[in-house]
Amino acid sequence: MDLTLFFALLGGLLVLAFVANRLVRFTHVPDVIILMATGVVIGPVLHWVNPDIFRGATHGFGTLALILILFEGGLDLKLREILKHFGAGIFLSLFSFVLCMAAVAGVCQLALHLSWVSALLIGAVLGCISSSILLPVLQQVNLRREVKVTLLVEATFGDALAVLAVTTLLGVASGGSTSPKAIAWTLVSSLILAVASGVLAGMLWSYLLPVLSEERFWHVLTFAAVLLVYSGVHFLQGNELVSVLVFGLTLTNFPAVRKRLHFDETAGADWFNEMPVQSKHGASPDLQRDQMLTFHGELAFLLRTFFFVLLGALVDFAALRKSILLALLCFATIFVARFVAVQTGRLAWRTFSALERELMLWFIPRGLITAVLGIEVLDARGPSFEFLPSLAFTVVLLTNLILLVGTVRAGNLPSLSASKDLSAPEPGAFDATIS
Repeated sequence: MDLTLFFALLGGLLVLAFVANRLVRFTHVPDVIILMATGVVIGPVLHWVNPDIFRGATHGFGTLALILILFEGGLDLKLREILKHFGAGIFLSLFSFVLCMAAVAGVCQLALHLSWVSALLIGAVLGCISSSILLPVLQQVNLRREVKVTLLVEATFGDALAVLAVTTLLGVASGGSTSPKAIAWTLVSSLILAVASGVLAGMLWSYLLPVLSEERFWHVLTFAAVLLVYSGVHFLQGNELVSVLVFGLTLTNFPAVRKRLHFDETAGADWFNEMPVQSKHGASPDLQRDQMLTFHGELAFLLRTFFFVLLGALVDFAALRKSILLALLCFATIFVARFVAVQTGRLAWRTFSALERELMLWFIPRGLITAVLGIEVLDARGPSFEFLPSLAFTVVLLTNLILLVGTVRAGNLPSLSASKDLSAPEPGAFDATIS
């Protein structure tokens, strides 16, 4: 393709992604569907782009976008809200993920006659909700704040759970220990290492930000710090995505913690007060956070756009036809497992109405994390998993279509306009540009 035409195509894709993202509130159609459909059109249908040229870069695009989305998700989280809704969100995240993983693994083991480790790998890939899809949807729908935060906690920690499960199962499949005690120790130690590293890095960067924010390109330096945290924790064999999430969480909350504990009277606003207090150096912590959200959100938007378009361009129609029945079975299994999880956890969210619990059933989109992990498993396990990208593509498409039902049903909820705290998210929270 001529270089000028290639640049024109990239520009057109970004305009399309922006328009699709803005139109979510009116059409209720997740922009990921439009992006993947566009990739299918310009790739296997019209052959404008040779996807083989970008095949090796797809995994890198997706992983980098996921890093940015989780970092931004951490920046969006308020510690007080996390502590208040942590139990309900973690229960939903963990129980729903385990149920979906086990159920999908059972279907794949029966249908494909795989070993249980291989079947569980597929279950882990398809088991978690995508924060990159759900976060912008939550900003658009008419839900009470506590319901939104519960779903946000589930989606944010679900990404990390899926990575943790896939990494552990790949280790077992490559000859690692199958002892439950060894696996449990690996999981716990990787989480402890990730949380400790993220907190320490976040505290250090929080002290440096007031000075660094007075310099040009400090956003790029923060982006470099995110990549170094990810790479360092990966080298130490911790859960790198959890560390990135905790790094962002610490950055946005530590100034208020310092103020609360009287470590630094000029650190920032009182305990999660939205009124900013000017720092001794540079901008206020709230302004720094909003600037980081904008910069990293736009980077994530760029990378996510290219990733989903490339994912559509890489679709193999022959493989898609072979996997469609299995994908439908996996989708049905995911839906049933989600229903069981929501009904089982009714005591955890007793204040939720029946319609709000119903919406939790429809909000099961798979997205970036599913596609990235599918490619990672294929790279690690070879040709025996060549069906997995097509299977993941179909499940992502089906779960995003069912999300349409939830967004339409959300229109039946009573208006929240009478309650300002619930109708308007905090500045930077649930920003659709992070999708």
